[in-house]
Amino acid sequence: MLPYFMLKGGEVSRFVIGGADLMFPGISVAAEGLPSFSAGEPWAVKVPGNPAPIAVGSTTMSSAEALKAGLRGKALRIMHYYRDLLWESVEGHYVPNSGFLEDVVLEDPSFLASNQPSDSSEGATCESDVQQSCVNNENTEGSIDVNGAISDACAASMQNDSENAAKEITTDASDLKSTANVDAAKLDIELSSLSIEDVDSHLDRCLLQALHTTVKDKDLPMPGSTLWSNHVLPCRPSGITLDIKKSSHKKLSKWLQAKTSTGLITVKEDKYKKEAMLISVNRGHPEYLQFKPEKRPVEKVVQAGDSAASESRSQKALEVVEVYKSSVHVNPIFASVGADTGKLYSASEATDIVFKYIEKENLVKQTNKATVVLDATLCDALFKGAIKKGSTYPTEIHKKDLGATFINRMQAHHMVTRGGESVVRKGVLKTVQIMTERRQGNKKVTKVSGLETFLIDPEALASELQKKFACSTTVAELPGKKGLEVLIQGGVIDDVARHLLEQYGIPKRYIEVLDKTRK
Repeated sequence: MLPYFMLKGGEVSRFVIGGADLMFPGISVAAEGLPSFSAGEPWAVKVPGNPAPIAVGSTTMSSAEALKAGLRGKALRIMHYYRDLLWESVEGHYVPNSGFLEDVVLEDPSFLASNQPSDSSEGATCESDVQQSCVNNENTEGSIDVNGAISDACAASMQNDSENAAKEITTDASDLKSTANVDAAKLDIELSSLSIEDVDSHLDRCLLQALHTTVKDKDLPMPGSTLWSNHVLPCRPSGITLDIKKSSHKKLSKWLQAKTSTGLITVKEDKYKKEAMLISVNRGHPEYLQFKPEKRPVEKVVQAGDSAASESRSQKALEVVEVYKSSVHVNPIFASVGADTGKLYSASEATDIVFKYIEKENLVKQTNKATVVLDATLCDALFKGAIKKGSTYPTEIHKKDLGATFINRMQAHHMVTRGGESVVRKGVLKTVQIMTERRQGNKKVTKVSGLETFLIDPEALASELQKKFACSTTVAELPGKKGLEVLIQGGVIDDVARHLLEQYGIPKRYIEVLDKTRK
């Protein structure tokens, strides 16, 4: 019914059926790479060697976002799992197989035995088809004894026409085998059809595509593993699986060194991390200049029947962008490259401006491409007024530190957009405060403030929470401050935080939680 993530082992299931969400480090990733998925999709969770799922949840991010995050963080927000309260609330608890124990799910011995090749495998398949056919043809009402129903129905069926049943079973079994293995056969053909030369060619094209589209000079130096997972792999053509071991190079480091020998890139080994590092890209290299990057459109998936729900989500969809404006410190840099000092810039756009200045003035150190030599203008922009009197001003700076240092010298702003409404405010974005405290009679009340920052109507939120938690809510003015706060009866601090995160898209870093009722 659902696609599934396979755990690295049965022991990991202890955490999932203990109530924890599924994290990426606990997932076993196949050799062909992470499967494609979008955020909010329903996925199941399985244990190696056991065909039955142990939990169901929704993905927290897309596969592309997961690769950019280095396969770290939360993969699946678990909604239902084996032995949870929903499972326990049903009479006659269903246990799928002997691998499902009280606090852990392990491999199913019967499943492993059935997958082992033997002389009686064809007979076992036929028996399985007989059982399935008999169950399908038997009209059942309510709860039945499955084994008894199968036994009685099969006996009657075989007595009526044993020869025809045997023929049909044999035919159905062969059809079932061919149908079940067709996808695997197609995959094997696709993977085996790529020669070593084909893999090498795809590697080179994906590298050039990445160098043109996603690898920026300001991101260098870059670990080879990051280049591979976050830039090269996402550029592979649809339906193609890239495996460096199936190339002529066999190893990532050898492939990168081979591209270094052609002069396209410069790679050096980090003595401490023992990893190949991409130092620079030769954007004047003939291979780079001759390659024409592909323009890949962004796919938009809209499910039918969800127009009303999607419209509601779009109205609540939040976009928070930290933007920056030029200041007296960096005005000379902007003026030198002809940039508008009155415009708002994103962090990457601001970083591009300082790198344009570096390129214009040729400030990259010739003996070390990862270092920038500071002239008087750039040194003042970065450090004037920030260095203590008597201290010596630096003469050079590493590229990886340049962007953050330059942005810190600009004026911070933030732009919040929700639906068709957008607002820009000066300064750092303030958080939403959620606080629970005790009142007379040992009653708890939860307060929520700072909602206007994220363009949330306090009255509308109070109405939502009243229906969701079946409790009383009120809206009051903040004492001595501008704005409103929502008061909710009861200690629902975690539930409110989850509601703001899931329904209004407020990131966790912008939600401040304080429970005064806990010691």
